[in-house]
Formats: sequence, structure tokens, C-alpha cells
Amino acid sequence: MPRTRSLAWSELKIGVLTIVAIVITAVLIFTLTGSRGFFWQRYMLKTRFPNVAGLAPGSPVRVAGVQVGSVRSTDFVGDQIEVTFDINESVRDKITDKSTAVLGSVSLLGESAVDISPATTGTPIPAWGYVPSAKSKGQISDVAEQASTGIAELTSLLQDVRAGRGTVGKLMTDDQLYTQLRAFVTAANEMASSVRAGKGTVGKLLNDPRTADALQASLKNVQDITARLNAGEGSLGKLLHDDALSQSLNGATANLRDLTDKINRGEGTMGKLVTDPAVFNQLNSVTKRLDELVTRLNDGQGTAGQLLKDRQLYENMNKTVSEMQGLLADIRRDPKKYLNVKVSIF
Repeated sequence: MPRTRSLAWSELKIGVLTIVAIVITAVLIFTLTGSRGFFWQRYMLKTRFPNVAGLAPGSPVRVAGVQVGSVRSTDFVGDQIEVTFDINESVRDKITDKSTAVLGSVSLLGESAVDISPATTGTPIPAWGYVPSAKSKGQISDVAEQASTGIAELTSLLQDVRAGRGTVGKLMTDDQLYTQLRAFVTAANEMASSVRAGKGTVGKLLNDPRTADALQASLKNVQDITARLNAGEGSLGKLLHDDALSQSLNGATANLRDLTDKINRGEGTMGKLVTDPAVFNQLNSVTKRLDELVTRLNDGQGTAGQLLKDRQLYENMNKTVSEMQGLLADIRRDPKKYLNVKVSIF
């Protein structure tokens, strides 16, 4: 029959110390990994970036600035980089299809991290799903690129200035433009000196008290006229304030409108003359005949025309009239001489 051997306390103590060491090591690992938790408390997610800017396995993954995981791998997928990372299960409900992943930085030295924006709305992304990515703002690479672009543009601008291109370039290199600008400045100085000396209209206005007083008096007159208009004085003031005058003007306007409407409708002599073609044709015919009569008179046709044009006929008629006037005068002086009436009775 075999003998049973009891364990000594020294042997049991070694086993207990080994177990305690394992537990302490596990606690230290859990503490050092922060909130990542044990492997059974994490799940995997993915995202893609066109440029990871130095992101490497072990880089932190943060949600709203709190580290909740780390990068596991970065792999090329076409022309993009696929980033695989683990996330603590405690933030699963905060990473949904409304969240976005961007590249952040841990320090000014350029160490990168994955920053995920929390979103309580939307559907939680399942394990090995893809978080939508977006371009981060204010990356050091972007700042460097913008600085490089600005330096290149500044260099191009300086080259244009040295070559005399543009207004500043011409001002820097064109002696004629510099001379013209200097002449302009000189003329401006002379004009300012003239104004200070009281020369010209502007100079008198600024330096001569009488001109300022005259201008002030004119402004006072304008104010007085405006005040009188506002008070309803004068014809213009009544026009602005008197309702009766306004109504009279409205009535006159209405009458003028009615008269115009009647003319347009062909009522009255003026309306028929404006709208009736027959009246216009008759008037045109009379005018044409009068024009023909005047033309015939000017040409000396007919008795009236000959009377106007024939000098001899005019003198004969004038002589005949003179003789008739003399005969009538003789008859008045001695009527018996010309009026001798004999009466005989058979």
C-alpha cells in the first residue's frame, strides 16, 4: 500500500506566491492598458484614410478625447490605408454610423492618434465594421502645405515686382511712373498750400469768414423757405398743405382726362378732326385747293392773277377809277349839264 505524502508549508507557500504574482501581473497589465480592458472586453473596428501621417500599431484611439483603444494594424487597400483598431465594449453605444473618425495628434512631435466623434443617434457599428472617416482640421501637414504654398506665392510676387509687372512692380522699376507720382504729390502739396493760403473757392470757404457767413446765410434762407412751406405759406405751401387746392388740381386733371377721352372717342369738332378720316380728307382737300389757287395767283392766271402780276392792267384800272372819280365830281358840281331831261306830250 503506497504511502501518502503531505505537502509542507514551504511548498504550499511557493504556489500561493506564484498565484499572487500572476494576479498582480494581470492587474498591472490592466492598469497600464488604461480603459482598453481585457481582450474579452474589446471588439474590433476599421476605418480608412488617404494618409495616416505616421499612425502605427499601438497608437491610441480616442472617443471625445478619452482613450478607449489602440491601433492594431495599418494596411494598404488600393490607394488608401485601412486602419484596424480595438475598442472597449463600454463605448459601443457611442460609436454609431453617425460618428466620424479623423486623424488627431497626441503631441507636437507629430505622434498620431485616431479620434472618433461620439454619436448617440444612429445605429451602433458592429464588430469589424467601418467607421466613416473625415479629414481632420489643422493638421501639421496641412499647415506645412499651406505655408509652402504661401511661400511659393510670395516668391512669385517678388519675382513679378522685380520684373516690373503690376502697379507695384512698375512703381518700383519704372522711372517715368515714379516721376509722375512725384509730380502728382508735388501738385497735391501745392494745392494744399493754396487752400491754406485762402486761394480759390475752397480756400476762401475755409479761410474767409465772409464766405462762410454768406454760405451760412444761404443755408438760413433755405431753412426759412422750408419752414414757410411746412407752415403752408405761399402757393407752393398751399399746394403741399391745402386740401381744397389739391382737390381743385385733381378736378382739373380729371377734366383734362375727360376732354382727352372725348377727343380719343371722336366726340366734338376736335375729336372728329383727330379721329375721323373724312374730316381730315376734306380739310386736306380744301388746303390743297387753296394751295392751287395761291399758286395760280402767283403764276398770274385769271383776272385776279393778272391784276396781281400785270402792271399795265393795274395802271389802266387805276386810270379808269381816277376818271370815274373826276366824272362824279363834275356831276356833283354841275348836275344840269349832265342831267338834261326833256318831256314831250303828244
